[in-house]
Amino acid sequence: MSAHAAPGGMAAPGGTYDAVIVGGGHNGLVAAAYLARAGRSVLVLERLDHTGGAAVSTRPFTGVDARLSRYSYLVSLLPHKIVRDLGLDVRLRTRTISSYTPVERSGRPTGLLVGGGEDRTRRSFARLTGSDREYAAWRRFYALTGRVAARVFPTLTEPLPTRARLRRRVDDEEAWRVLFEEPIGVAVEDRFADDLVRGVVLTDALIGTFADAHDPSLAQNRCFLYHVIGGGTGAWDVPVGGMGALTDALADAARAAGAHLATGHEALRVTSDGRAAEVAYRTRDGGERTVGARHVLVNASPQTLAALTGDAPPPPAEGAQLKVNMLLKRLPRLRDTAVDPREAFAGTFHIAEGYRQLAAAHAEATAGRPPSAPPSEIYCHSLTDPTILGPDLARRGYQTLTLFGLHTPARLFTADHDAVREELLKATLAQLDAHLAEPLADCLATDAEGRPCIEARSPLDLERDLRLPGGNIFHRALSWPYAQEGAGRWGVATGRPNVLLCGAGAVRGGGVSGVPGHNAAMAVLEEGRPSAD
Repeated sequence: MSAHAAPGGMAAPGGTYDAVIVGGGHNGLVAAAYLARAGRSVLVLERLDHTGGAAVSTRPFTGVDARLSRYSYLVSLLPHKIVRDLGLDVRLRTRTISSYTPVERSGRPTGLLVGGGEDRTRRSFARLTGSDREYAAWRRFYALTGRVAARVFPTLTEPLPTRARLRRRVDDEEAWRVLFEEPIGVAVEDRFADDLVRGVVLTDALIGTFADAHDPSLAQNRCFLYHVIGGGTGAWDVPVGGMGALTDALADAARAAGAHLATGHEALRVTSDGRAAEVAYRTRDGGERTVGARHVLVNASPQTLAALTGDAPPPPAEGAQLKVNMLLKRLPRLRDTAVDPREAFAGTFHIAEGYRQLAAAHAEATAGRPPSAPPSEIYCHSLTDPTILGPDLARRGYQTLTLFGLHTPARLFTADHDAVREELLKATLAQLDAHLAEPLADCLATDAEGRPCIEARSPLDLERDLRLPGGNIFHRALSWPYAQEGAGRWGVATGRPNVLLCGAGAVRGGGVSGVPGHNAAMAVLEEGRPSAD
């Protein structure tokens, strides 16, 4: 496990701290590092035996030296400001290929490759559609989202703007209407004619979000927005060494600043009178202790926050993804021989994600049936970062694959979880096999016991493993990045003045960003220096 663990046999912490942080995921570690660097006494309580939360690297296959980013796997929303402020020893690499989407047209295999330079992308569009019209539309649309990204992303680590102020900052009425006011399906259908191109655009609105292109709630728009504004450019980067390298660096930064990270300690209750608080927690040996705090920062879901404080829980959340990790002996050959598999899998490899296919999968899942042609996207981390493979595996050409399936809401798995998960995995891989010149099963590596190196995680698995409510990777529906009622100046307020929400469920939360952790720390620090004991 590439994640930090506290020394065995450590005494259970007690006394009073300026801040007690519940949960040692990446946002909790960001908050801990900022507060400790500002001279605050900080305790992080983590129920697992390691920090990192969903952003960890691990060796999931017995006897195989491959460290996979088991849950979250790419970084887009982490501001360089946080990396600089905390002096993080972490490297991020940009992928040279953005995406490849295979399809069969007129009885022959073809596809759309985005990346490798402007000319390469334009030629790929022309090969797919027979003209330059779709490429020109693509350029115009992503110029629009790029302008929004450059203006909105810096606000994520500032006090929440009002809606009107953010609109003025965007300063583009067309972009505001397209992204903030009307369903994203309208823009996709107005701007693009090709079904495959429409689907590739729409997928950013559906990652972890169960919605239709025309959902009137605009849940899909909020998901799309966060997927295209990262770093002010929308680029998705690869953490060298895997996600665990990032959270290890955060844990190191927090410890170096003086924060106390206590793993194997599970928070049970939080009580507060608005000025002082107490956190009851279970120790490693099963006992119960209490620690005092001026502030409590909860790096967990809003449901967990409610359970800790005894408040009524918010409406239930529901995840909608199938996460699959694989190790291959080699990358499979493609039916589309015009594209090298190393290029195709270096970016996001879209499967069954044409526009009509996405709509059909959503309709089937809404009716309570697993999609017959499950949409998914695949990415090969080891092509960009071979350090996650042991030297022998790298020498022999092994590669990792991460698959993220869409439109598989938690409700589908409740009746017969294992059978549905296996059915969906089989159907998902069949969609991939349709575009391969050899079965994926022939390329899978085996572990020390001869089993194929593949594991699948449903939303209910994530709920069990990580306590994500309903397996929702965002903890709840994503919010707009402007002021919300009751969220306070930084988007982290709760009903108790000195209890803050610093996890993905905060306003401007979701994804591996550190933004809620940063903002919760800023909210604490704005109150001024602590008085002497």
